[in-house]
Amino acid sequence: MTDRVARERNAGQHGERAVRPRAWAAPVRAMSRILNADGSPRTPQPARSGRSGIVDCGLYVDGERRPGRPQYAEALADARRERDGFVWLGLHEPDLTEMTEIAATFGLHELAVEDAVKAEQRPKLEHFGEIAFLVLRTARYCEHAELTENSEVVETGQVMLFIGPNFVISVRHGDACRLSPVRADLEAKRDLLRHGPWAVAYAITDRVVDLYLEVADRLEDDLDVLEADVFDRQSSGRIQRIYQMKRELVEFKRAVAPLQRPLLTLTSQANRAVPQEVRRYFRDVQDHLSRTVEQVNSYDDLLNSILQARLAQVTVDQNNDMRKIAAWAAIGAVWTAIAGIYGMNFDNMPELKWTYGYPGIWAVNLTLSFVLYRWFRRNGWL
Repeated sequence: MTDRVARERNAGQHGERAVRPRAWAAPVRAMSRILNADGSPRTPQPARSGRSGIVDCGLYVDGERRPGRPQYAEALADARRERDGFVWLGLHEPDLTEMTEIAATFGLHELAVEDAVKAEQRPKLEHFGEIAFLVLRTARYCEHAELTENSEVVETGQVMLFIGPNFVISVRHGDACRLSPVRADLEAKRDLLRHGPWAVAYAITDRVVDLYLEVADRLEDDLDVLEADVFDRQSSGRIQRIYQMKRELVEFKRAVAPLQRPLLTLTSQANRAVPQEVRRYFRDVQDHLSRTVEQVNSYDDLLNSILQARLAQVTVDQNNDMRKIAAWAAIGAVWTAIAGIYGMNFDNMPELKWTYGYPGIWAVNLTLSFVLYRWFRRNGWL
């Protein structure tokens, strides 16, 4: 027996993963160089406050989960020995140290690992050999009693999926979409789980898109309220609320729209990595996403119309105010004109010696003012 075989057998007996040369060895070494640019040996960093990012780890064989929660390296070794076995490893905001160890076990590419830790990616689908890397942006509607200029309407997060021949790794950031209900629902569908890791990818994607639909329906209610307030003459209709709603809608649109291309790739007949039956499920998800994109685009147009209407109302209100000011100024000009004429102090001016001159001037001023007031009121200036 060679030393290499002995080491592998000894590692298997102690529940450790046997070290074999793999195609992913170079990316892992590159990851180590990133951690220590000076070439010195990498010192392992502890997880944040002793917290592990692993939420759940399950071994599935022939569409059914094996009892227990095994260590992911052992579960992967068992899945490779089974004909229809795979591992679903669920992570929540793992740190770089833990993610690097997982990458070494599953053979993940360093670039995808870096994206999974930073969680600042737009929806996309990339392939690293036999491993697919799918990025989804999650969204959740935030309840609020009243829409204000500071209201948070849509909360977003991210879910990254590593889909390999014998495993699927879900990395969740934020609480916009929890995956434990997805796992529970999927474990009750053994026929779907038999399709392997891509069935898990479908279930998660379907849950994310369903949340898009829920958010879109709730946004429609907010837009109806906003539109009613804008056209209600008794409401102030603060324009800041419209801008806040537009910012939230843009954030939601950034999560929804870019996902169309990855789903188009997954449903393509040329994509042989996804089982044909699962591609049918993905097409259903694509239909729901298309509906959501259409809703978001229509909401964006409607919100632009509401904003333009409110700006037009502001302009009309300003014009009405200017007309009122001009009307009162015209009424006041009558008094100013008459007072200016009789304030010139000429000796030979009519009515200066008239006994009823003072009450007469009052009568003329009041009569002209009343006539002008009625005329402005009839023409809508007052």
